[in-house]
Amino acid sequence: MAKGSSKKVNEIVIPTTTTTMASKVDNQVVVTIDNKGVRIAHPNSDHDIISRLDADRKTRVREGMPVPLGATWDGLGVNFAIFSAHATKVELCLFTEEGEEYDRIELPEYTDEVWHGYLPDARPGLLYGYRVHGPYAPEEGHRFNPAKLLLDPYAKQIWGELKWDDALFSYDFEAEDKDLSLDERDSAPFMPKCRVIDPAFSWPANGKSFIPWEKTLIYETHVRGYTMRHPAVPEHQRGTFSGLSTPQIVDYIKSLGVTAIELMPIHAFADDRHLQENGLHNFWGYNTLCFFAPHPQYMATSTVNEFKQMIATLHAAGIEVILDVVYNHTAEGNELGPTLSLKGIDNASYYRLFPEEKRYYINDTGTGNTINLSHPRVLQMVTDSLRYWATEMQVDGFRFDLATILGREAYGFDEGCGFLDTCRQDPILSQCKLIAEPWDCGPGGYQVGGFPPGWSEWNDRYRDSVRKFWRGDEGQLADFTTRLAGSADIFNHRGRKPHASVNFITAHDGFTLNDLVSYEHKHNDANGEDNRDGHSDNISANYGVEGPTDDPAINELRLRQMRNMLATLMFSQGTPMLLAGDEFARTQQGNNNGYCQDSDISWVNWEINDKGESLILFTYRLIALRNRFPILHRGRFLSGKLNEKLNIKDVTWVQPNGEEMSEEAWGDANLKSIGMLLDGRAQPTGLLRVGSQSTVLLLFSASHENLVFTLPEVAHGYGWRHIFDTFQPDDINEHSFGFGHAYTCPSRTVVLFELVNTKTTMVVA
Repeated sequence: MAKGSSKKVNEIVIPTTTTTMASKVDNQVVVTIDNKGVRIAHPNSDHDIISRLDADRKTRVREGMPVPLGATWDGLGVNFAIFSAHATKVELCLFTEEGEEYDRIELPEYTDEVWHGYLPDARPGLLYGYRVHGPYAPEEGHRFNPAKLLLDPYAKQIWGELKWDDALFSYDFEAEDKDLSLDERDSAPFMPKCRVIDPAFSWPANGKSFIPWEKTLIYETHVRGYTMRHPAVPEHQRGTFSGLSTPQIVDYIKSLGVTAIELMPIHAFADDRHLQENGLHNFWGYNTLCFFAPHPQYMATSTVNEFKQMIATLHAAGIEVILDVVYNHTAEGNELGPTLSLKGIDNASYYRLFPEEKRYYINDTGTGNTINLSHPRVLQMVTDSLRYWATEMQVDGFRFDLATILGREAYGFDEGCGFLDTCRQDPILSQCKLIAEPWDCGPGGYQVGGFPPGWSEWNDRYRDSVRKFWRGDEGQLADFTTRLAGSADIFNHRGRKPHASVNFITAHDGFTLNDLVSYEHKHNDANGEDNRDGHSDNISANYGVEGPTDDPAINELRLRQMRNMLATLMFSQGTPMLLAGDEFARTQQGNNNGYCQDSDISWVNWEINDKGESLILFTYRLIALRNRFPILHRGRFLSGKLNEKLNIKDVTWVQPNGEEMSEEAWGDANLKSIGMLLDGRAQPTGLLRVGSQSTVLLLFSASHENLVFTLPEVAHGYGWRHIFDTFQPDDINEHSFGFGHAYTCPSRTVVLFELVNTKTTMVVA
């Protein structure tokens, strides 16, 4: 207040001697205080010079810094910085928790295409958004509209929910050329807000430890779906990070023997309008709103530290966390989509547009838009996001949805592109587990095996080959054995290792393991698309009845086929990925596309029956056997060639008659059984030396009839010890057989033998 001013009961009179206000009336302006805040006006004016401000939140602004991007609390105030190369003005909007906009501040500085300002009085918890000014010229690629409140791309927390309304769209729905028109309704009432956070968190001193790739076993699951029906999770924590931290859940995951959980998208995402209108929801979450913020509905405590506590709890149990991340597109859709963030901040920079028709989006994702990672600031946003989750949030790795897009420049996919090169050389990201989903629907989109060193990849060829083999398809043996051996034909180049192949038989997208052996056709009627959605070719079988049956013979065969595929997964070279719930025969009632089913269809049912209990015990044993025999997850590719210096073959493929596979046998399309002899003496590393691991013999028989296998002779042993088979999984007794023994392998069975290498332990059954 100016010196010498007088105060009335409800009015402050401030003498002025300058004309810094809009006009001067009797050398005075009047400041009126009421329960809504402060109003500064001339006594004779019909309008406020400065609109009402929250009396408790008087806002001061300073220049601030252009780095770091986002809203950063430094212990004294908050710095705001946002990139936009084509904007003409950026306004920071502040909100109450009730959603009322109480201040609008123009960011005062523009440095290197970054708009920035500093609020010395701001604190964590502040709710904000942006309004960005610039040309609304869709045909030039620009879609600025300050009537639309925008989320900060670097926001660390999102507060509230997106409420679908026509005001979220920048165009008039009734206009002839819809997106060329301009809608000036305020979208703020329908938008979630960004929240400034205090990043402080006390991480345990022991921290996280890196689990070697060759010992990694991934468990794919969903924060909400995994916890919604678990009886040990308190009701208010179900579907949240706190729920996933429940001791009983953590103990169960640890007891399985998996080393990492892969969480389906946890970045803040939008619930699609058309789904809501049909009573459905975006369950999977592949519709990102913000790359730095956890999904608000997954936080029981409404604090970001809840996610950190979950990570700390899982790390304490020795479990790594891998995030399924979606950096290929956003929830803003195509030219007819809403304006929520990037589209209104700098559409021409953030998205790939057709060069000759910038009104339209390149749609390599099949979702309407494609993030433009060829732009350095967009590339920075994505890599900043990854580093944030790897450092501040302590996650261990990432699975990249439609990763081919991340490696695509304007001319096509390039393993030497900016994003992939950045990940390779970055001191933080290069130490994370990086997994690509190596396909998209764009040109040249299928890139399995095409990613550079340092990356692992989902191997759909493994999935399809294993399914076909166990279904009994003809002519599958050669490809099946190639997948068992780590898919060297795809990944053995440039020093890549077998772990580059992430082997899976089922994943979130498609049938569960139980449904794979129970349904020949998809049953997606609940999705409301007349069963047109989802894949039609599932390489599945129902063994006589579509869906559940009381026929004991069919149920026994289905259960054995599930055991066969689980055993194949755990006994294959490479990195196995198990879909959560497959270990106890979870079903989605034949729905192979549960993306919109936030319901019992997608939620894991923890009321496990006897069949499920038996399969859990079987899975425990499988994983224990994988750990017991390191030869099953070597760090080097199998060659099948004789190492002449050591006189050892790392793998020998054996016919049922006990002899090594011949060219004629490989060409026999009717042959559906084979033996895989893994020699534990094989050179284990790049050093020329004999290995010291156990030698094992695996029999895989997809034959519909029992088959006699002659057990082969091995020079450095005395016989074979039967350890395990999928026909009698409860038999834990170990039986020994001599070389040349005619072992009857039941139809559709996997058998594991260990070489007996001393006479004293050889007791013939």
